[in-house]
Amino acid sequence: MNIKMLCMGAMALTMMSGAALAGGSTGTSALDDPAKMTPFFTDAGMKTMKPAEEFKVAWLAMKEEDRAGMTKECGDEAIAKAHDDFCKMTKQLGGAN
Repeated sequence: MNIKMLCMGAMALTMMSGAALAGGSTGTSALDDPAKMTPFFTDAGMKTMKPAEEFKVAWLAMKEEDRAGMTKECGDEAIAKAHDDFCKMTKQLGGAN
């Protein structure tokens, strides 16, 4: 009975960790998340960024881990190219990698 429970526990752990790893590689970016990006833009379509001072206020209002994650994503060339203006502003605020 103990061996059976041990094997079932190991299998459950393997399946849970596999699902967690699969969820992390979905290809989406926090920079594509409207909930996180809306404070930085003046329009609903997120085409026009707020002025530097308002951008800084929104940036500093975020949690440190969110800022770190976004800064890290701006370090990726493909993501930085797609979000060029945003990444330039984060680097100006001290987020350069």
